[in-house]
Amino acid sequence: MNKPGPDSHALPAPTAWPMVVALGLTLVGAALVTHAAVGIVGLALSLVGGVGWWYQVLPEEQLEHVPLVPIAERAKPVARAFAAVEYLQLGEAGHRVRLPVEVQPLSAGIKGGLVGGVAMAVVALVYGVLLQRSPWYPINVLSAVAMPSMAQADLAQLRAFNATALVLGIVAHGIVSVLVGLLYAAILPMLPRRHTLWGGLIAPLLWTGFLWALLALRNPVLAARIEWSWFVVSQIAFGLVAGFVVARATPMATMQTWPLQMRAGMHVPIEPDTRR
Repeated sequence: MNKPGPDSHALPAPTAWPMVVALGLTLVGAALVTHAAVGIVGLALSLVGGVGWWYQVLPEEQLEHVPLVPIAERAKPVARAFAAVEYLQLGEAGHRVRLPVEVQPLSAGIKGGLVGGVAMAVVALVYGVLLQRSPWYPINVLSAVAMPSMAQADLAQLRAFNATALVLGIVAHGIVSVLVGLLYAAILPMLPRRHTLWGGLIAPLLWTGFLWALLALRNPVLAARIEWSWFVVSQIAFGLVAGFVVARATPMATMQTWPLQMRAGMHVPIEPDTRR
């Protein structure tokens, strides 16, 4: 038997005899519901396959030498890295802790949405004054979501003052800002660290990409009226300000370990603690 060299590894040589034995045993079993001749053929195949399989191993095992990858091209040993690990603590009364343990209050989401909406509006007004020479352009474009006439308006009409568009734009902007602020308050505690990165950059880029694709399909005329580079800047301004306000709020402990009666708002008597 040839021994493997330093550049190869010995493995059992491939053989078809096990499949021959399996086919023969299958035919032997099939003879019970078919014909005896099928069983005779199967028995013969089983015997031939068994003998061939035997000589594949004895008196000398048949091997195949597989070349090894050169040492220079092999994967490097994994280096162990030591880092601090934060261990989870048991909850109240020994309950299992569910993350997040603390959440931001909804009032912080409302405040963050309103303040972020103001920051976003400032960026939009700067764009309107500098590039469109009218502070009413971004407001009229925003009102086109609820005013079909504004979606088809020409450039002169979008730059002109429109009281209805102003009211609709402010209301729509305020509602969306508050809803997104509440979403920040609910989601940010469940995200990894670096909330500024998630809320100030990643979330605005994802939201802008989704809105761009949606408007391109549903209302391409309105999508053409939007300067998307400035839109991204305004969204980032909203995300940074809203995320900062939400992250700075005092978190509240969740009710995950409270009894069902307390979570339901029911008044229950408190049993005295008799443990010493």
